[in-house]
Amino acid sequence: MRRVLVIEDDLAIANLVEIHVKDLGCVVEKVGDGQDGLRKASDGKFDLIILDLMLPGLGGLEICKELRSVNRTIPILMLTAKSEEFDRVLGLELGADDYLTKPFGVRELVARVKAIFRRLDLAKQEQQSSDPKEICLGDLCINPEKRKVTLTDEKIELTAKEFDVLYLFMKNPGRAYSRQELLDIVWGYQFDGYDHTVNSHINRLRTKIEGDASKPRYILTVWGVGYRFAEAEELAARA
Repeated sequence: MRRVLVIEDDLAIANLVEIHVKDLGCVVEKVGDGQDGLRKASDGKFDLIILDLMLPGLGGLEICKELRSVNRTIPILMLTAKSEEFDRVLGLELGADDYLTKPFGVRELVARVKAIFRRLDLAKQEQQSSDPKEICLGDLCINPEKRKVTLTDEKIELTAKEFDVLYLFMKNPGRAYSRQELLDIVWGYQFDGYDHTVNSHINRLRTKIEGDASKPRYILTVWGVGYRFAEAEELAARA
């Protein structure tokens, strides 16, 4: 049974989320304070954290940043107000997997949670499939089972979404993906108007895996389309 932590100080919203997430067969715990929420998220084994942006004690952005700083891959669904677009984007850049804007509908909440759980299930299936345990292209290697990335044998720390984007690329070198395709595949549903979310993740990936992010070797821009990962022959020619 999946375990979900709801960090939300508005009791009415927290109760609403609890009722409908429980209907998905989940065990739900609720916390109304940021400091307590971070402590609970750090100590417990949860399958999803539903995190309010504005919290007493410690804000949602700080909690998200703190969790990701220790390379936790647990999915984070952030709750934000309509007026908090900048913070919402910053939350995604800090490693939140998704967000919901208040007020939100029950069907949308359930759809987002289901999409996150589908991605978790797919990741587990990939680990158990006949896919190679490790993919190496150039000096970059990715191990989907251990969710580990190394560059010239040095470990690279990635957020959950950065890892998912990179793994998709490295499984399909040379294949061009539009920004919308990446949003659909990696985030699990259409994210209309948020192409910059993909751009932010690509930019951060490049700073972590490229020698010179302004002249990328691995993640290449396909003008008018999106991005692709360099093929083995291209990497060998540039070595």
